[in-house]
Amino acid sequence: MSATSHSLRLLIVEDHHDTAMLLSTLLELRGHEVEVAENVEDALRLAGQQQFDLVVSDVGLPDASGYDLMRQLREQMPIRGIAISGRGGPDDIKRSRDAGFSEHLTKPVGLKKLEQAIGRVIGESRSPATG
Repeated sequence: MSATSHSLRLLIVEDHHDTAMLLSTLLELRGHEVEVAENVEDALRLAGQQQFDLVVSDVGLPDASGYDLMRQLREQMPIRGIAISGRGGPDDIKRSRDAGFSEHLTKPVGLKKLEQAIGRVIGESRSPATG
């Protein structure tokens, strides 16, 4: 099982099909339930139909940005998120945080790094000081 020690419902938003399927498979093997969207429109539709513990989103998507997605999701529900980007400078990280993401990972993202970020975000959301 993952570093979070329990199953989570994850929404993966990634427009590169092979990457999305690889992430989905690896996270499912760790015991998580995973849904995949390849664009913002599909992600919003899935989020409206199901409850997720966490969204993991590429910031560069075909129909809008991952930043736009996170802002829209946070207007509708109290969801945590992890941004994945090809850029990892201070301005990029700030932009992710400003959009509502709790973590910003720079590509390429290994499974261990992603699991650690998931653990931090879920731990943060379960903390009594969160609010």
